[in-house]
Amino acid sequence: MRKMLFLSLFVLLLVCGCGKFDISSAKDEFKDKVTSAKSYELKGEMEIFNNEDTFKYNIVVNYQKDDNYKVSMINQNNNHEQIILKDEGNVYVVTPSLNKSFKFESQWPDNSSQSYILASLLNDVINDETSTLQEKNGKYIITAKVNYPHNKALVKQELTFDKKMNLEKVVVYDTSKNAKIKVKINKIDYKAKYKDDYFKLNTLIDETEEKQDEEKETTALEEAIYPLYVPANTYLKSEDKITDEQTDRTILTFNGDKSFILVEEAASASKEFEIIPVAGDPLLLTDSVAALSNNSLSWTSDNVEYYLTSNNLASEELMTIAQSLGNVALEK
Repeated sequence: MRKMLFLSLFVLLLVCGCGKFDISSAKDEFKDKVTSAKSYELKGEMEIFNNEDTFKYNIVVNYQKDDNYKVSMINQNNNHEQIILKDEGNVYVVTPSLNKSFKFESQWPDNSSQSYILASLLNDVINDETSTLQEKNGKYIITAKVNYPHNKALVKQELTFDKKMNLEKVVVYDTSKNAKIKVKINKIDYKAKYKDDYFKLNTLIDETEEKQDEEKETTALEEAIYPLYVPANTYLKSEDKITDEQTDRTILTFNGDKSFILVEEAASASKEFEIIPVAGDPLLLTDSVAALSNNSLSWTSDNVEYYLTSNNLASEELMTIAQSLGNVALEK
């Protein structure tokens, strides 16, 4: 009789669906992994897709409680490295090869989605009440909305986990269901140990200056680099080149309905570490981490430093112009 009772209860549990692994259970397990970690080191590869071009990075994310971050991104194509460091509330984007850094008073990484930061991914999943879970090929896949204030075309992401809810892959999609960002996670160490000064700017400065033992020559800016995208009813008014012993710069002025100025300068390493304050946020472009302010965008790509500014362009359109730059002559 007792065996029959237990069997009846077991069947009832199955019928009621009790114990089923659903989206709520998946969120809870992911939350437990992330929030219980006092530190972690994430190693992976990131791909950014821009029309026909694919930009690949090796990424290493180091985290320690109290909001300390150090993110290394190395472009696989040209070995160009940039480091995002969060130290005592200040955010820095360091380019070791140039011995320079942008400094932000920013809420990064909490003020937008970040496909390689666990806390950011967790926030997206928890905050989306419409997020879903599916099981496919022995994996769990959570689909959730994203928050990219400067790129409204990005709308959702898929997070792929193994059966133990270990994160393996993140893919971000646009409104046309095209994959725009893909992060493959090779390893996450939730017991990473760091020295007391690991997340300090001065430690990073010392490491950066050690790499500057051999002075690098300044690369000449032989030709202007034009944007392939220009807003409607906007045209290139003038092109001015300034060249002397210290400067190799081109200034492109665009007039019209949405006027803007694009400054291009041959990149050169500073003799002493240089910190450039920016009232804005770090922004990931296709092949570089840029500094975004209210009306300008600054970044370095292929040994060229760019400065793009406009009084009547939104940040999303500034980013579109920046990502369209190519060595193609523009009709004047």
